[in-house]
Amino acid sequence: MNITDLGTAKLSYQDNEIELPLLEGTMGEKAIDISKLRGATGLGTLDSGYGNTGSCTSEITFIDGEEGVLMYRGYPIEQLAEKADFVEVCYLLIYGHLPSVEELTDFRNSLTHHSLIHEDMKKFFEGYPPTAHPMAILSAMVASLSAYYPEEDGDTNIIRLLAKLNTIAAFSYKKSIGQPYIYPRNDLDYAGDFLHMMHAVPAEPYELDDTLVEALNLLLILHADHEQNCSTSTVRMVGSSGANLFASIASGICALWGPLHGGANQKVIQMLERIEKDGSDYKKYVAMAKDKDSDFRLMGFGHRVYKNFDPRATVMKQSADEVLDLLGVENNPVLATAKALEEAALSDPYFAEKKLFPNVDFYSGIILEAMGFPTSMFTPIFALSRTVGWVSQWKEMLTDPQNKIGRPRQLYLGETARDYVDIEKR
Repeated sequence: MNITDLGTAKLSYQDNEIELPLLEGTMGEKAIDISKLRGATGLGTLDSGYGNTGSCTSEITFIDGEEGVLMYRGYPIEQLAEKADFVEVCYLLIYGHLPSVEELTDFRNSLTHHSLIHEDMKKFFEGYPPTAHPMAILSAMVASLSAYYPEEDGDTNIIRLLAKLNTIAAFSYKKSIGQPYIYPRNDLDYAGDFLHMMHAVPAEPYELDDTLVEALNLLLILHADHEQNCSTSTVRMVGSSGANLFASIASGICALWGPLHGGANQKVIQMLERIEKDGSDYKKYVAMAKDKDSDFRLMGFGHRVYKNFDPRATVMKQSADEVLDLLGVENNPVLATAKALEEAALSDPYFAEKKLFPNVDFYSGIILEAMGFPTSMFTPIFALSRTVGWVSQWKEMLTDPQNKIGRPRQLYLGETARDYVDIEKR
């Protein structure tokens, strides 16, 4: 895709003036190119958190937070959620186009036949204590894949990573609860195989429910990519150094582990558990959220990027309703509280005025809780989904002629130059 040149923007400072290129992307986003600013003026820019700074150009994902738009490779997320499955979306994100029947069949078969991990890697799991967080194991095991699959054909290692991550994530969970590992099955699809490896035990057959498989498939699609967020930027930053695929993705997993990034749906369940333990008085907590003097906030409502509504939440709500209808909420007071809280917030004018609608984290937390996943597995499942986005961004970065090693600047606020003082004189 070509960038549209809109001329220049003028920057005036002190008695000087410089013209900087003004560019426009394919969806109308405008940006000032400051790549030559420092060389021409000696000036840098300061943008804590990079909220206004584009680190790259990309053809993968587009977000319009004001209008509630999310697209993968130009396809609206609503259409992909309705018509595609996760493996098809993986192909789209990685290769840039929807696969033909033959391409998709070959891709599925490749994922299926690369799902086993090397038997020696099982010994790594044995070395972790039972209390080890699944994300600690997941990041370490992904980095360890580079020892078994050194620099080879990039596409083959991408397939290996996507296929084996399913198995590694499930094995991490089994390790944490002391159950035997369940091997992948070639006759199951990606989402179904993960559910099987998570919940099956050798002592009895495990029956997959189509509604639950579809719900997980949907969740994986909706979390697959989200522009240059914290973990994606981490993958690109690490990858810019020439680090291999597995090391780069392991860094993204570590970034996602942070509670401010990948832990949002876990916080939803923790909030619901708090309300349930307090007598399930959700009205009290709705009032607290509206009280300016209270530091309580409803987790899973509103979004930093989406100012009106989260398009993923619209899709996920229907799935959440189907899962809860199937499994019921009568025996799970946390889920009953969630339904009551959702209804209360959606009917309250305050939340509508503030654009505080339930987001994808609210509904995904409910779905994972209903499906029997412990909160410790919420972020690994997020990583399972987001890995294809990281891989796509990493692959795009390698072929970008403008790519260079990441090296942000800073504005130094430390001490000015001073002389060393001998220890006897301090």
